[in-house]
Amino acid sequence: MSVTNEWKKSNRTLEILRKAQEEKYGVIAIIAYTFDQAVTIVRTAERMKSPIMILVFPWAITSKSSGSNGELVRAISELSYRAKVPVSVHLDHAQDIELIKYCARNLPFDSIMVDMSHYSREDNLKHTRELVELCNQYKIATEAEPGRIEGGEDGVLHTGDLEGLLTDVEEARLFFDTGIDIIAPSFGNVHGDYGQAGPNLNFDIVKDIFKLIKNEYEAVQEKIDYERYVCLHGTNEFSKELMQENITHGITKLNINKLILQSYFDEMQSYYYQGGSEAKLSFTEAIDKSNEKLSECLEYWMDVCGSSNTVR
Repeated sequence: MSVTNEWKKSNRTLEILRKAQEEKYGVIAIIAYTFDQAVTIVRTAERMKSPIMILVFPWAITSKSSGSNGELVRAISELSYRAKVPVSVHLDHAQDIELIKYCARNLPFDSIMVDMSHYSREDNLKHTRELVELCNQYKIATEAEPGRIEGGEDGVLHTGDLEGLLTDVEEARLFFDTGIDIIAPSFGNVHGDYGQAGPNLNFDIVKDIFKLIKNEYEAVQEKIDYERYVCLHGTNEFSKELMQENITHGITKLNINKLILQSYFDEMQSYYYQGGSEAKLSFTEAIDKSNEKLSECLEYWMDVCGSSNTVR
């Protein structure tokens, strides 16, 4: 690792993924929309002795209703530094170039997903390279999405009207050469729900990416100044067996949102509206019950992914 990128040794996102890769388990990366969710996520991670990555969408900075301008990010970052287990804060699916620049310069992110996948490949690479260089100046690790993982998420541009492109080895090489630390390949995974057919993943693509990393990068490790990790997006409707298969193939960062957070929202609705308007529970009780369900589901998936009891 070069002197200029010495900071990557202590970057919290990369520390978490480095240990996961060495010990062959997966780390859950989960969206926190509210501070109470973030607190629940951290407390659960502490109880389970597991690392965790807290994701926020650009909405957390740009929300018209709250005009937060990053206060939620700052609060979650402070919470993460006080945690008894490794916690990193990651900006997920950042698609606005000016917003990425603002976040890199002003907010305490450990890593940012520079998501230029809504551009052509050429422009995707160009913008990614420029933004990676900027993020690295502020000691922020980066993730990018080559190809296009079709579908849409909350606050993410829908790519269903674009030609779906699976990631090949040459494309992975081009993105690694921009300086990214984490690659989110398209190998049959989609944002959102999979429909009746369910997930149909092409693990040969993942195998080829790891062969590329091993054969062309690990062999000359002393000549490069960044590491490479693989991230899984699009886990809606995954079984525990399919999640574990991804980990078996070497994927360390697992974006798991609906599988866990849906329990929070379902619980909130069922408790808050239980029995009609005259029989509502208090709002605070509904929040507590919802967070209990969130914690329960998070514990389950930490066990599935093998990260439980890895913090010693």
